[in-house]
Amino acid sequence: MSKVTGRAIWLDGEFIDWDDANVHILTHTLHYGLGVFEGVRCYEQDDGRSAVFRLGEHIRRLYDSARINLMEIPFDAATIEAACLESLRRNDLRAGYLRPIAFVGDGEMGLNPGNNSIRVAVISWAWGKYLGDEGVERGIRAKVSTFSRHFVNAKMTKGKTCGDYVNSILAKREALLDGYDEAIMLDSQGLVSEATGENIFLVRDGVIATPSLFSVLDGITRETVIELARDKGIRVEERPITRDELYVADEVFLTGTAAEVTPIREIDRRQVGAGGRGPIAATLQQAFFDAAAGREQKYEHWLTYL
Repeated sequence: MSKVTGRAIWLDGEFIDWDDANVHILTHTLHYGLGVFEGVRCYEQDDGRSAVFRLGEHIRRLYDSARINLMEIPFDAATIEAACLESLRRNDLRAGYLRPIAFVGDGEMGLNPGNNSIRVAVISWAWGKYLGDEGVERGIRAKVSTFSRHFVNAKMTKGKTCGDYVNSILAKREALLDGYDEAIMLDSQGLVSEATGENIFLVRDGVIATPSLFSVLDGITRETVIELARDKGIRVEERPITRDELYVADEVFLTGTAAEVTPIREIDRRQVGAGGRGPIAATLQQAFFDAAAGREQKYEHWLTYL
């Protein structure tokens, strides 16, 4: 992956030069991981305009994550949304990725951040297919991780908390070192949870199943794909899923803001279905990109135009 760079970053209420967006080495979040963030995508539309996909839902989840973690963001949601749109403009991005983040600044150290300020930034950059163009077209290879996913009594799972992603990094690196593209993580009971940064779906006999929200992040792309599937008359079940169900599924695919809709063609050296992108994954992939690119008027309420 090439170095992320751009022209300007919104930090604590104003845009500054990209290279001047620095923080103190004693920034509390750097040491202890207490911060919250979102990942949001902007898509170029068929009519030449640009629109951010489900911006309001992402920013709402940012504030939900902050509340879960006893953080008070010192800006209202409208200000953060406006900063997201302006960030894309200032960085000359017709399509790109947005990263709003709230973090604890420097001051007190130790596990109680005390009166340290809550700082907020919005960054945007060009980012292609997270799991690769070939992955989107052909499907990726995944393994079930030796690392369990966070569970509700150890770490609240509904917020996108910075430090939680150490768990994902360990699982991702393990998978890559073992020659796979992605890791699938089980929960504390051994049931399928999610991947390192994506929700997971399987298809068996024309029915889609995905883990319930008990131990997984309430993914916005997850919710989008469920709605798209049901609108097309495809049955979707939210229920517990066992590891061996993945091995005998007709299709398995991942969803996420970065990953969008990415099929899995192999899990733990077992071919999934026909070994490529299945028909339901292909249908939902197309439906997702049609909605994101403004080709389906029914879903235009998901778009915030620049």
